[in-house]
Amino acid sequence: MKTIDSINFKNKRAVIRVDFNVPLDEKFNVTDDTRIRAAVPTIKKILKDGGSLVLMSHLGRPKGGYEEKYSLKHIVTTVEKLLGTSVKFASDCVGDSVKKLAVELKTGEVLLLENLRFHKQETTGTESFAQELASLGNVYVNDAFGTAHRAHASTTITAKFFPKNKCFGYVMAGELASINKVLTSAEKPFTAILGGAKVSGKILIIEKLLDKINNLIIGGGMAYTFIKAQGGKIGSSLVEEDKMDVALKILSDAKAKGVNIYIPVDTVVADAFSNDAKKQTVDINKIPDGWLGLDIGPETEKIYRDIILKSKTILWNGPMGVFEMSNFEHGTIAVSEAIVQATSKGAYSLIGGGDSVAAINKYKMGDKVSYVSTGGGALLEYIESGTLPGVDAIEK
Repeated sequence: MKTIDSINFKNKRAVIRVDFNVPLDEKFNVTDDTRIRAAVPTIKKILKDGGSLVLMSHLGRPKGGYEEKYSLKHIVTTVEKLLGTSVKFASDCVGDSVKKLAVELKTGEVLLLENLRFHKQETTGTESFAQELASLGNVYVNDAFGTAHRAHASTTITAKFFPKNKCFGYVMAGELASINKVLTSAEKPFTAILGGAKVSGKILIIEKLLDKINNLIIGGGMAYTFIKAQGGKIGSSLVEEDKMDVALKILSDAKAKGVNIYIPVDTVVADAFSNDAKKQTVDINKIPDGWLGLDIGPETEKIYRDIILKSKTILWNGPMGVFEMSNFEHGTIAVSEAIVQATSKGAYSLIGGGDSVAAINKYKMGDKVSYVSTGGGALLEYIESGTLPGVDAIEK
C-alpha cells in the first residue's frame, strides 16, 4: 500500500482529496469536526516535510451550483484551529484565479478550495475537470475514504494525471488496513452485528460475510422483516414485505454454512413513533396490533452481550433501535458497552456506518474500540466488492 510515508514532500505541492463533509448548524458552525480531525495527521506530515498543500472536498449535496449553506468557507476557522496555522480559501475549485493561488503557495502554506460539487463535472467524473484539479499540484493524495466508493473526478479521475506521484493519506491507509484485518485475518469467533432499518441495504454485505463470520447478530428495523417472514406478529413495526423471501434465504444460507444467526427474542414497543409514546416490552413474535417495535428488549440484550463477549473479532454496522430517542436507545447502548468490554479483553472491533459511528460517539466510546470507520457506504461497498474506485485509482 503506497502511503504518504513513502514520499518526502519537501518543496512539493500536494493536492489532497479530504472528506470535510461535516455537519453545520443554522449559523454555519461545525457541529462535529471528527472528519476534519481525522485528516490532520496527513496534512501535518506534508507540512513538516516542507511541502505546501491544496485541500479539496465536497460538502452536502448541492443541486449543481453555488449554495451558501454548502460553502466550505464556513469551515475555514475550524480547519485553522485544528491545524494551528492559517488557511487560505479559494472561492472556486478550478479556473485561473484558483491556479494562481495554488502556484503561489509557499512552503508550509495551506489552500482550501470551494466545494467541488458546485460543479456537476465533479460527480459525473469529467476528465477535463479532473485535469484542472490535477494542475494545482505535483503530488496527489487521497485521504477521503468516505467518498472512495464514488468514481468522481476528485476521488478517482484526478489520480490518472499522477502516474508515479500518488498515494493514500493516513485516513485511507488506516481504513483499508482495519477492513483488511477483519476480512482476511480475523481471529475467531468473528461476530458481525447488523442493525438499521432495512434488510435490502444489507443483502450483499450479509452474503459476503456469511463466508467469513461465526455469528450474525440482527437488530434494528430489519429484524421485524425476519420475524414476519417466519410467521411472527409484528403489529405496525417496520417491514419490507418484498424482502421476506430474502430474509428466509439468509436464514437457510447461514444454517448451511454453520453460521449462528441471532434475532431479537423480545422488543420494546410503542403505540406511536415518538419518544413520549406509551411503551412496553413484549415477545417479538407477539407484538400487539397498533404497536411498533423501536428497540431490542432486555432478554435480547443479555443474549447479544454474551455472544459479543465471547468474540475475538467484531464488526458493527447499524443501531439496535431508534437510538436518537432516549426511551429507545438502551439496546444500542448495551451493544456499545459489550463491544467496549470485549475490546478491553483483546477483541478487535471495527465500527462502521454512519449511525453506528454516531452512536459510539454519542456515548463517548469511540476511543474504547479498535477502529471507528469514517465511511459508511464506502465500508459496506468495500466489503461487498473487495475494492473501491478511489482505491483502484491509487493502486492500479
